[in-house]
Parts: sequence; structure tokens; C-alpha cells
Amino acid sequence: MANRSVDAGRSRTDAEAPPRRTGLPVLGSTIPFARQGIDFTDELRPHGDVVAYRALGQEFVAVFDPDLVETVLVSRNDEFPKGEFETAFGELVAPEGVVFTEGERWRRQRQLLQSAFTPAEVQTYVDAMADEAAALADGWNDGEVVELREALSTFALGVLTRALFDLEFDDERAAVVREATRALADVADPSAYAVRSVVPSWLPVGDERRYERAMDDLSALVERLVEERRSDAGGDDAERDDLLSMLAAAEYPNGERMTPEEVRDQLVTFLFAGHETTATALTYACWLLAGHPDARRRLDAELDAELGGRDPAFGDIPALDETEAIAREAMRLYPPAPILYREPREETVLGGYRLPADATLQLSAYGIHRDERWWSEPASFRPERWLDDRERPEYAYFPFGGGPRHCLGMRFAMTELQIALATLARRVEFERVTESLDPTMGVTLDPGAVEVRVKKR
Repeated sequence: MANRSVDAGRSRTDAEAPPRRTGLPVLGSTIPFARQGIDFTDELRPHGDVVAYRALGQEFVAVFDPDLVETVLVSRNDEFPKGEFETAFGELVAPEGVVFTEGERWRRQRQLLQSAFTPAEVQTYVDAMADEAAALADGWNDGEVVELREALSTFALGVLTRALFDLEFDDERAAVVREATRALADVADPSAYAVRSVVPSWLPVGDERRYERAMDDLSALVERLVEERRSDAGGDDAERDDLLSMLAAAEYPNGERMTPEEVRDQLVTFLFAGHETTATALTYACWLLAGHPDARRRLDAELDAELGGRDPAFGDIPALDETEAIAREAMRLYPPAPILYREPREETVLGGYRLPADATLQLSAYGIHRDERWWSEPASFRPERWLDDRERPEYAYFPFGGGPRHCLGMRFAMTELQIALATLARRVEFERVTESLDPTMGVTLDPGAVEVRVKKR
């Protein structure tokens, strides 16, 4: 472990450069970075807790030390903004959204939006979460083979649109969001980034035209939603307090309203982040549970004891320890956001090593979550580990990020995961058809197509 005091006592000129994974001339490590995806982590970890390498024409520094993650995200967070690498991705999605803005603009947006995710507000969403999960399970036939990732994406989108937007998307609107999500995943794939780094900027890479069409359609959908809600202001819908209504009427403390671009990008951000990451985490949780009968028996015992024959309510959540442990363990093994990116504002020292101002830091949740220093049997699915009191560094686990920029919807997401798992498990069990997973790096740590057989209970 790196000692934080090392940084305070060492000047930038005294500090050494971090250990480096060498690569090819010009290309550096671009080829293995693109081909191996998340498995490239295994190429870096043997070099130490702070490892430099070059890929995609950029300097990267991977960090595998929980204390240094805390330093970057919390104690010295002002020194490490999101940086150019993540900003470039933000330009593809929602550059004016709260996930990608910086400085005073971010603070104003965060303050305005966080009122939608208080415990009291999240409590009002639980019925929608349980209803959508029950409808999904009840629509399956006994013995039917379902593609879990697609089904749970539909579920999560249904929850989001009902809970945060007070809407039910018809098939046409839902298809717009799903197509935009798929198209974004394609252009965000590391192999696409790799090609983009070595070809002229004017030459289309991958299916960028498909992505542009999909994002145009999504923008048009969001603009229609905002116009509809603003036209309702002062009418029968004036008392609505959902996120869409709040954004449509939002004013900053100085009296300014959000620009149309800001409103659009907040909605796009929540449409992506609010359903894609939850669907991903829930897919892994259900698939993992299907392969571990002991964990399933403990879950069933908890649900029988705490719920009897009913679906979960908000007040049940504190008692659903096994359910929470399953969700947390799934996100330990497969964090939907496996890497966080930051960039030092200027040349600095971290963990005793000198970092240049143009370095892109990669805070590896995936690598740290699977480190045997913090986790016994780190590659094994063991939800019971969350019921023990073993001490470990706080940032040995950070699926929702950390510090001032931790995930705004963290409470909403954890509530949804527990409610969905409990509601589905009361009705069905899953039997694996897809025997193994090969996750790929995209918008999230994508499990790909995951087929399971439904067994009605």
C-alpha cells in the first residue's frame, strides 16, 4: 500500500516516474488494450499499484491502491477533474449533463438535481419498482428461455420512466432509448477508440452514422417530452414533482433557468445511467445467483421470513440483508462502471510517483474489487462476505464512485436492485443456459447476451 504521507514529503522533481508497461513503437499498448478489454487489467497489475502505459495516442496511469483512489476522489479531488479522455466520451452522450460538467456549473446542477434522490423521494418510487418487476416475471412462461440482459433493460427503463418522469413509454419511445444505448456502446467500445486514434478525424469509424442518427432521435424525443411537460405547467399537471417537471421549470438560485441544452442533457444522462447501469448490475446478480444454490436457499429463507407471500415495500429494505449482499457481491465482481477516469490539473505526485499533467488516471474498480489483499477468494461469488465485519479500506469497493462526485442515483439504484431481486425471486428461479460470461468494455461492463431458463415458483 502506498503511504499518503509520501506525497507530502516528496517534490515533483524528486519523485520518480511510475513503473511502465512497455509496448510497441508509436502504438504503445493500443492493440492489447483494444483486444483484451477488461482483461487488460491483468496485464497491468503485476507492475504495481501505479502503472503507466501508452495507448490510443495518450498517456494512461492505472491505479490499484484503494488509498490512492480515496486521495483522487476525496481528499485531493479538486486537483483531479474528469479530464479530456472522459470529456471526449461526454461529448458523445450529454456534454451539459451533471456527469460531465465541471466547476461551478456542476455544483449548481448537482444541488438542483439531488432533491430528486432523497430517501423520502426514493421511497415514493418503490411501488413502481415492484410493479414492473412483478409484471416482467408474470409475463414469462414456465420453462421459457429468456435473454436476461434485454428483459432487464426493458424493466429498468420502465421503472425509470414511471418513477422519475411520471410516464409510461410506449414501444416506439422505448425503442428510441434502446437503439441509442446500443449505438453508443458500439462507438464507445475500446476497439473503436483504438481505430479512431490512428485514422484521420474526418474518416467515420465503426457505425458512427448509426450513432448520430440514434442520438438525433433521442434528442428529438427528449425535446418533445420537455415541451409536453412545459405546456402542462399551470394545468392539471402543475402539482407533479417528478424529475422531468422539475427540470422543465428549474431555476438556479440566481433566477436563471436551465438552458434547453442542459435540460436535454440531464434527461439523456438519466435515461442512460438510470437504466443501463441498473440493468447491467441486475443481469449479473441474477446470472450469478442461478449458479449458486446455497446463496439462493439463503435468499429464499430471508424472503419467506421477512415477506411471507407479499412483494417487498420500502420498510422491508433494512431487513433484506441477503438480498443486499447478493447485489453488492455482483457489483464487486462485475462493477457496471469498471474504471473511473481523472486527470491531474498540473504535474503532481501520487503514491510517491511523478505524474505529468496530460496523464489520464484510470481508477480500476474492477482490479481493486478482485484484489486478494482485500478480498478472500476474490474471483468467487460469496455474498456472505458482506455479512461479516472484516475491515478493509473504504475504497476497496467503489461501484458508485466516491467523493463529491459519487453517483447521484446511488440510493435509487441500490433500492431498485433490492426490490427487483426480491420481487423476481418470489416468483421465479433461473437456470443458466449461458454457462460463462465474457464481459466487454463499453458504456458499461457489458455481459453480452445472457440466456436463462425460467422456472416458475
